[in-house]
Order: sequence, then C-alpha cells, then structure tokens
Amino acid sequence: MDVPEQHIDQPMRGNVSGLAGRVEDAVARVVKGQTDAVRLTVIAMLVQGHVLLEGNPGTAKTLLVRTLARLLDLEFRRIQFTPDLMPSDITGTSIFRPDRADFEFRKGPVFTQLLLADEINRAPARTQAALLQAMQERIVSADGSDFALSDMFTVIATQNPLESEGTYPLPEAELDRFLFKLVIDYPDEQAERDVFLQHGAPTTLASPEAMIQGALFNEADFRAAREFITTVVVEPSIADYTLALVRQTREHPFLLAGASTRAGVMLLRASRALAAISGRDFVIPDDVRELAKPALRHRMFRTAAAELEGLSTDKILDDILAKVPVPK
Repeated sequence: MDVPEQHIDQPMRGNVSGLAGRVEDAVARVVKGQTDAVRLTVIAMLVQGHVLLEGNPGTAKTLLVRTLARLLDLEFRRIQFTPDLMPSDITGTSIFRPDRADFEFRKGPVFTQLLLADEINRAPARTQAALLQAMQERIVSADGSDFALSDMFTVIATQNPLESEGTYPLPEAELDRFLFKLVIDYPDEQAERDVFLQHGAPTTLASPEAMIQGALFNEADFRAAREFITTVVVEPSIADYTLALVRQTREHPFLLAGASTRAGVMLLRASRALAAISGRDFVIPDDVRELAKPALRHRMFRTAAAELEGLSTDKILDDILAKVPVPK
C-alpha cells in the first residue's frame, strides 16, 4: 500500500514526536509503571523491529501487548508457547481437500500484523525456530511455496527469566532477530498501588478493551510515520560511533561473542526513530547511547570469568559506552 502524498507533506516531525507520547499516556491507563517499555516497543514497531520482553510472571507483559494492538488498530494474534507446541501450530499446516483431490495450506496464527509469542522460551528450539524466517524475511515457506506476511508484521515475545523452571534458552540466531530485549521489572510502590486500586477492586474489573475508547492511529498514519523516519539523517560520524560500539563488543575481554553487523544496522534504524519521536530529523550520539543496552544486551555472550565476577551484559555495555569516544 502506498503512503498517501498528503500524509508525507504534513508536518510529520511533530506528528511522529507526539505519537509515542500519546501511546504512552493511553497505555498508562491500563498498564502502570511501564512507560519505558511502551516507548521502546513503539520505536521498534516504527522501524519494523521485533521485541523480546523478559520478566517474571504477573508483570503485565501480555496486557501491555494487547493494549498496544488495540491502540494501533492492528490485527492481533496470540500464541501460548508450551513444550508440546509444534512448528505447524505457528506457521500453518496442509489439509487434504477430497473435493479437489489436493492439499490446501491452512495459514497459522503467524499470519497477522501483531503477533504475541507468549512465554516463548517454554517451547523447545525446534518450535522456536519456526519464527526465524517470518521474523527476518516476513515470508513463510510451506509445501514448496512462499506465503508473504504483512509488512506490518511484528513479533513481540515474552519470556520468563532463564532461571525459571521449564524454560529453554532461545537460539542465538533467534535472539539476533529481535531489535530490543526489554527487562520488565515490578512497578514501583506507587504504580503498584494504582494497579491494586484499578484492577483489584470488584467495581473496577473492566477489560483492557473497555478501558480504551478506541484506536489512536490507523494503518495509514503508521505507514506515514515510518516513511518520515526513513528521511531522518544519520551523519557519517554517528555511523562510525555505532560501528565502534559494535566492534568493541567483539573485543571485550569478558565477552565470548559480541554483536553482529545486523545488530549495528538495527541500532541505527532505531536511533532514527528515537530522533523522530524526539522532534528531530537527525540522529545525535545520545540517541545511539540510549538504545545501546536494549539493542545489544541479548546479542552478547559472557565469559565464565564475567559470570563469576557477577558482571551482567548491561555492566559490560556501561564499560564500553564509557570507553568509546563520543563524536562532537
């Protein structure tokens, strides 16, 4: 679908800069204390990126995604990942049609605009891998044919911490498909009290759908915002700075493996979206620095020495960000 010309000719910078704020305010009516997660998820969706949400059960990860789908007026499907889930339960399966004496491909829940892969690390690697092609190419190959997914297709996956019982680590190739890994913590005391007052009392058990009056944007608005983001300028010095950060992750003594080239490209794309929602048509170093942790933390693998010393990937990234000179 082509972006209508009138959308691009409007003062899109202001429209895009207000988009994240309006979504944050609307989500805050339903999900308390997760403003940063909402903002970063919107950034990811604006650049066709996928998001991995990690947190303990009961931290509103699923509710957050359902709320976003309604606010952005996107077709929404949810898959509950379990140990017995099969790849065909995600992508679809072929069914024999006696009237045609032939097989017909029945599309699975992956054929949607916003897919919630709930508790993705409760399924084994074989099932998780069913999403690899869909996330990278937005295509599903089955029965010798390729079936295209919507260009709005976005995966938001939730996972429990790896220490939880009955979980499987995500393969490196799949982790690298996610633009961001966001760590969802419990809300602060005031936000948690608001949750109790809003959702815990018998008179306030409204569903998220009932608490949201309607969509804030339509598909054309979202496509126009995406189109504007492609015009945001990335100076060579910013690209060089991002490159230096990525290469440092491969050379750090406490890391077995660092970020990929794709990671750096995706970090730059996300930085353009952050610049746009901040009201700018150019990227600054602070955009890259702000997004470095969510964009890189899941692509770095620590040495045994780092684990023994209790160094998290976030702490290692702090060290890298402190050492790499910031362009002026």
